[in-house]
Amino acid sequence: MGRIRTSAFKANKTVSFSALVLMFAACLIFTSAPASAQDAAPTQKTEQGEGFFAAVNRWFSEQSANVGASIKDTRRKVESFGDEAAKTTVEGAKDAAGAVARIPTARAVSGHEKCQLAPNGAPDCVAAANIMCKAKGFDSGKSLDMTTAEVCPPKVWMAGRSTGPECRTETFVSRAFCQ
Repeated sequence: MGRIRTSAFKANKTVSFSALVLMFAACLIFTSAPASAQDAAPTQKTEQGEGFFAAVNRWFSEQSANVGASIKDTRRKVESFGDEAAKTTVEGAKDAAGAVARIPTARAVSGHEKCQLAPNGAPDCVAAANIMCKAKGFDSGKSLDMTTAEVCPPKVWMAGRSTGPECRTETFVSRAFCQ
């Protein structure tokens, strides 16, 4: 008996699949018939509306138009992005060429220039590096190496101390990159 039921189930499954395929084909035929009738002869719209299939068709048409416009807009943006990138690359190359052209005239120099204290109490070594470079014949400079020392008056040293309230910390630029 088990075999008879199995074969009956397979037969019912085949029939239900065939029925599903038939219903799908019928839907396609019914939706394409009004569309071909509309293409053949234009008709006036009724006051009650266009119907479900016409609304679905209109929705698909609107969506395809929106997608097409979006793709065109994206293409314009990508093309303008390429133009902007090319302009930026050209400007970057000019800046790099100018920096490379200045390299042969740039030098690292050694010296000993005291950094003055800024209004906030920190050492201002930018001015010291510029002074050191101008003394060597360059226009400007940036500090490469700084030295910090604790400077005490001779009476502290003579008293046998290495530090005290009279001592102060001073910063010096010892090397600068001059241009």
